[in-house]
Amino acid sequence: MAKFMAKKKMATITDLAGTKEVKMATKGLVIVYTGEGKGKTTAALGLALRATGYRKKVLIMQFGKVWFTGEKKAVEKLQPLVTFIQGGISFVGILDDVTPFSEHKKAFSDMYDTIYKEVMSDKWDVVVADEIVGAVGQKLLTHTQMAKLIKDKPERLDLVLTGHHASEKLIALADLVTEMVEIKHPFQKGILAKPSIDY
Repeated sequence: MAKFMAKKKMATITDLAGTKEVKMATKGLVIVYTGEGKGKTTAALGLALRATGYRKKVLIMQFGKVWFTGEKKAVEKLQPLVTFIQGGISFVGILDDVTPFSEHKKAFSDMYDTIYKEVMSDKWDVVVADEIVGAVGQKLLTHTQMAKLIKDKPERLDLVLTGHHASEKLIALADLVTEMVEIKHPFQKGILAKPSIDY
């Protein structure tokens, strides 16, 4: 009886290999990490790290993060599998920024043009657009631009979008959405951002 059951289980697994559900695993996903809690970029970078373990080519673009980050230095060790680009001007009002809004918008628009071109090149397996969701929330980019990036991407590409305030329209376009919810944060005790933990 045990031998029969083992054969039956194997047949079930073999049958699954031909199903639509299993084949769909090769389709590129749109993944969104959003919310007010910490961990959006961390989750996206963890996914990128995992992808390199499968020898996937990964592009990480950080919108509005123009300062030194630990991930930027770490990614140098993952080249040539991973390319890391920072650009734009920091988000409006961050770090005592007084840059005119029009200049912020132009810088983010240039970043969008770059990521769109890279996505359309079809040379990447995974593209992370870090903080692009927040850029839409601050009206530095439009939902139309982000929707175009999603709809035009190569079918096989996994596209990861992070940032605060994901809209219902974006959530509807995504395959996987995770919201980071803040329950407790060291900022509440006056503890500032910590190198290697926060950036």
